[in-house]
Amino acid sequence: MVVGAPAGPWVRVLVTGAGGQLGRELVGAFAGHDLVAATRHELDVADRDAVFAALVETKPDAVIHAAGWTDVDGCEADADRAWRVNSLATRHVVRAARLVGATVCYISTDYVFSGEVDEDAPRPYTEWDRTGPRSMYGRSKLGGELEVGVEDLVVRTSWICGRHGRNFVKTMLRLGVERDQIAVVDDQHGCPTFADDLATAVYRLVTGRLSGVFHVTNQVPTTWYQLAKDALGAAGLDPGKVRPVATADLDPPRPAPRPAWSVLDNAALRLSGLPLLPDHRESLERLVKELGNQ
Repeated sequence: MVVGAPAGPWVRVLVTGAGGQLGRELVGAFAGHDLVAATRHELDVADRDAVFAALVETKPDAVIHAAGWTDVDGCEADADRAWRVNSLATRHVVRAARLVGATVCYISTDYVFSGEVDEDAPRPYTEWDRTGPRSMYGRSKLGGELEVGVEDLVVRTSWICGRHGRNFVKTMLRLGVERDQIAVVDDQHGCPTFADDLATAVYRLVTGRLSGVFHVTNQVPTTWYQLAKDALGAAGLDPGKVRPVATADLDPPRPAPRPAWSVLDNAALRLSGLPLLPDHRESLERLVKELGNQ
């Protein structure tokens, strides 16, 4: 567990899941502030005693709960683990936060919605739309949302890509070199979100002491197919290698259902006068360039 040097009396933040794709960017976003960064190996959020001990020891003003089990198909196969890590663990974090007077920022997902497409008038989901998850992952993340209080913050996001860990963009760039053809679904719509952009937005929300549900994604919806083509094009590879395929035709089929429509309207950000994240294509170009320079 890494504890940063205090930068003043402003706020002390504990980040769970600090070694993950988003967690590492959150650590960077809060650099210079009084920060406690706890990786999965350092703090098992499903262990109630460990969570309470960590918060009592560090006494944060805010907890950014980025830890969770994001393996969608794994959650479908092991519901108990999904409930334990994504739902019950959030209960532990929230209860421990109440004990020390901290607020919680819980990182959630587009999978809390059904993802069904209204062919006549598809529209993005707002923060006030009815949830209705179809997968075990979505149900367990919604379970975590139900544990937070009105004074806490829920940040729903989607399709996270970034410099750290495994993600779709990295996979496409690797396959773009290794293969002559890449089959990618073209009937799932959403908004890619780049981890460093998301971390910056979380920083604004937490330091601004906002509460409630916020959708935070990069702007302009796309499909996985188009995102793959754009990633290869940005890397100077042949986008023509990417072949569209319907989700129903995937071989083998995925165990967990994927939302066909998971476009999130960042309405709460926009109506609050807060900055929206950039067009995802701008951030994609930047990420591909950074990955190429590594």
